This record gives sequence, C-alpha cells and structure tokens, in this order.
Amino acid sequence: MFKDIKNQFPIFKNKTNGKDLVYLDSANSSQKPQSVIDAVSNFYSNEFANVGRGIYSLAVNASEKYELTRTNLKSFVGASDDYEIVFTKNATESLNLVATCFAEKFIKDGDEIILTELEHHANYVPWHFLRKRKNVVIKFLPINEQGDLKVEELEKLITPKTKIISVTHMSNVTGSITPLEEIVAIAKKHNIPVSVDGTQGAAHLDLDIKKIDCDFYSFSGHKMYGPTGVGLLAIKYKWLNDFDPFIGGGGMIDYVSKKDIAYARGVWKMEAGTMPTAEVVALNESINFINKLEKKNIIKHELDLTQLALEKLKTNNSVKVLTSPKNQGGVFSFNIDKIHSHDVSTILDQEGIAVRGGHHCCQILHDVLNVNSSVRVSFGVYNDENDIDALCEGIKKCQKIFEKK
Repeated sequence: MFKDIKNQFPIFKNKTNGKDLVYLDSANSSQKPQSVIDAVSNFYSNEFANVGRGIYSLAVNASEKYELTRTNLKSFVGASDDYEIVFTKNATESLNLVATCFAEKFIKDGDEIILTELEHHANYVPWHFLRKRKNVVIKFLPINEQGDLKVEELEKLITPKTKIISVTHMSNVTGSITPLEEIVAIAKKHNIPVSVDGTQGAAHLDLDIKKIDCDFYSFSGHKMYGPTGVGLLAIKYKWLNDFDPFIGGGGMIDYVSKKDIAYARGVWKMEAGTMPTAEVVALNESINFINKLEKKNIIKHELDLTQLALEKLKTNNSVKVLTSPKNQGGVFSFNIDKIHSHDVSTILDQEGIAVRGGHHCCQILHDVLNVNSSVRVSFGVYNDENDIDALCEGIKKCQKIFEKK
C-alpha cells in the first residue's frame, strides 16, 4: 500500500543538495499529495467565489464545497451531532480561541488551569496570557522517567478553583500518547472541561472524539497532508452557545443596527471575514487521501518505522534518545554526544535529510529532561526503511566530521 506512495507527492521528484529528499519532519508539517495541490489550483482556476455571501452559481457551489469539508471532518474525527467544526487559520488560533472565549466567561482572578509538561508552546502561551491578565495559576501534570504523563497525580492537582484542563494528544517531541479518556473521566468527576491539542493526533492516531468526550479538540490541516492556512476546532455545541465571538466582522452577524448587533448562530459566529476557502475545499482531498489509506494502516506503518529506527539507533552508543514512552506514535527525539542538534540538522541536510533541530516549541519539556535542544525524527506515510538507513548513515557522517575537530 505504501510502496510507491512517494509518487503521489511531487516534491520527492526533486533533489535536495543534489540528493534524494528524505523528509523526516512531518510533525512540523506534512508534504502534500498531488490531489491536494490540484484541488487548490482547480478551485482558484475554475470555481472561485467567496462563501456565504452571494447567491449566484459560483458562490453557491463554493459554499457547498466549503460546508462539505466541514461535514466530512465531523466524520473524520468521529464527532457526534453534539460537536461542530469551526474553521480557523491554524491549530494555534483554535487553541487561542478556546483560551480567550472560555476565560472571558468562566475564569476570574486566582482560578487555576492544568496543563502538562509535554505541551507545545501553542497550548501554553495562550494560558500564560491569562496568567498575566487575570492572575491565573497554571499547574503542570508531570511526566515520569519514560516520558509518559503521571496521570495518577492529576487528582492531586485539582481544586475547587480548577476551571479547565488542556492537554496534548501526542507529544510533538517524544511521541508519547496521552491517555485522554482517563484524563477526561477524572475531569468529569469534578465537572471540569478538557481541551485537547490534537495537532499530532489528527493525522497519525486513531481518533474518535465522541469516545474521548473532550470538550474541545484543535488541529491543523497542514499537518494532515492538507494545505497551510486552515485550522480546525471540534467544539461541543453547548460551548458555542456560551462563547461570545472570538473576532468580529463580516459573515459572523445576524443583524446589525446603530444600537446593537445580533451574532450568527453556531459555528458561523466564530468565522468572521473571508475564510481560507480554497484551503478548506482542498482539505477535503486530504481527508479522502487519509481515508483511502485507512488510519489503521497509517498507524501501523509509522509505528513499524519508529520501532525499526529506534532499534537501529540503539546500536550507536553515542546516540541518546530522549525518552521511551509506553505508548508512542511516529515521533522521537535524540541527541548525539558532544554535537549540537543544529549541527546535526545542518550536516544531515547536506545529505538531503530533513530533520528538526532545536527545542521544537517545547522548552518546558526540554528543561524537564535537562537538555537544551534535540534532533527530532517524525514519520509520514511517504517514509520507508531506506529513509531510516539514510538517517543512520547521516548520523555516522556527523560523528566523523566532529571526530576530526
């Protein structure tokens, strides 16, 4: 099924520094299949119109395709009718929407929020803003030596002042998969809503948000083989009724007068202005792409590659993998003794290998692990065993170069 899949991605026909591209940075952003690229081009070339505005044929057709993506996304994430899908520009905006709108109605000075030590900055900075504005207290659920969350300690962090819990579905550094159902069950005992950063989970993990029963699930199109510029928020409908609009403008109103404004109902009150229409329409093709491959096959493919890569790296005593989570997706990070992650990334790039070097927008996690940075490897459907072999050879080249210094 995955043998010739690179043929569907035009970028792999190109060379990087004269070498075949080995792309190992899908946790950052995935590459795009031709079907998604064509969908963007076709919409702009043949079908473009703004959505939710005109009643002429082009506008009606564009609006129908826009809403078709929303409908298919609900099925994709396993949402029931209790959930709706809000389009944003990225998962970061989705997480900011949740933090801002929830805080406006339900958080006051001295209230508490629980995050984890695994969080990406996108699921920390918005809550930090609240700490500055409303003197909110942020607590962090810690990880154990393997890099998994100490869920057994969650109850100890909860107090009558705890207003919301916000967690990642999967770490973008270590690949540790969060036991969301267990966390949500604990939260529900205390009537606390749960927000999930699903940027790594949506494309790479089995996803059924109705089963998880979280209140908010944020993710991005560009990490699931779709276009940039479009983010998603699966939100329980009751919160749409409770929240005021995140931003104001055209398209999110029902009635406007000099004295008052009535907002549109449902998702539309959260989608002000001209939305990324071409990107939303093309996102439907990325959903089709993933569905044709089937999530279970994607999960197995990426997990097999991860296990193989870790086994091969263990034979190199200079390579130190950051953690060994019990439940891990297709992401891991490592360091090479006495070589900075940026140097490793630069040398690997000379071999056509794209990896991420740095703190991966997770400085808190790196501080907890007592490292200042790391080299991250993350897999997609287009990766294979040859890519792992290239990575291992590239690491050896890094070591040879620094042995001479």
